[in-house]
Amino acid sequence: MKILSFKLNGEVKFGTKVKKEEAVWDVLAIQEQLQALPSFPNTIIEGISLGFDFVEKVRRLVEAAQNSPQVNDFKIPFTEIEWLAPIPRTPKNILCVGKNYDAHAKEMGAEAAPSDLLVFTKPPTSISADEQTLSVHATKTDSYDYEGELAVVIGKFGRDIPKNQALDYVFGYTIANDLTARDVQDRHKQFFLGKSLDGSCPMGPYVVTKDEIPDPQVLTVVTKVNGEIRQNGSTKDMIFTVENLISIISHHVTLEPGDIILTGTPAGVGKGMNPPTFLKAGDEVKVSIEGIGTLVNRFQ
Repeated sequence: MKILSFKLNGEVKFGTKVKKEEAVWDVLAIQEQLQALPSFPNTIIEGISLGFDFVEKVRRLVEAAQNSPQVNDFKIPFTEIEWLAPIPRTPKNILCVGKNYDAHAKEMGAEAAPSDLLVFTKPPTSISADEQTLSVHATKTDSYDYEGELAVVIGKFGRDIPKNQALDYVFGYTIANDLTARDVQDRHKQFFLGKSLDGSCPMGPYVVTKDEIPDPQVLTVVTKVNGEIRQNGSTKDMIFTVENLISIISHHVTLEPGDIILTGTPAGVGKGMNPPTFLKAGDEVKVSIEGIGTLVNRFQ
């Protein structure tokens, strides 16, 4: 199931993509008008915390709408909504993994891939959406860079999670672009400020439930800038797999429903080019991951 968050007439909503149509089922409106279920969550994080009971509830609402005389009233065309990130605001900072692909670690100057997990965070204020036009923050940086990544959406509370149980804690997957001010990152000798400019974590367009992606280690990750392929990698090349990431992070940080883990980026970022080539006003970046879709942002 592909679940998205959006604004309609100023109200934050969520729903599931209508199959074979560029539209979303407004599940909150379905429940409000048809009362098809005894109860239904009001927010996406409340829903995610229910696990696959949430998915089943959404399916039942869609069935009720399909059997209703006003079925078309509950299908909202994408042209009428304002896209939001699938998780518009996370419970805490977004958890990010650095240098998790050997070739990317080397293009960033490392002699060898890291032997220990490198983790940093981006604040919730960095979250932005598919189809959102973003700033290149020209007054703050002259080296704004892209990093297309698979993002993991956590579905339940967990601490000290064994590796062989880690995927049980996943609700689904989405796409992220870990936008980075390289000069700020270099000056401060750490990642947070250079990774945290407003809007620097676009995500979307959907969170795809994990039943549709049974193996997160076999996905292609392709980033295009103005139609030119810059990154063309596969999650099979991760140094630390999704299972490893969840297990290791949970030994230090309690994971909660709605938490997001960015899993690292393949080689091909702007800083790694010769000469380095960074984003500028007018650029368009598309990050595509098989089974999820394409995250599109334009810059000004």
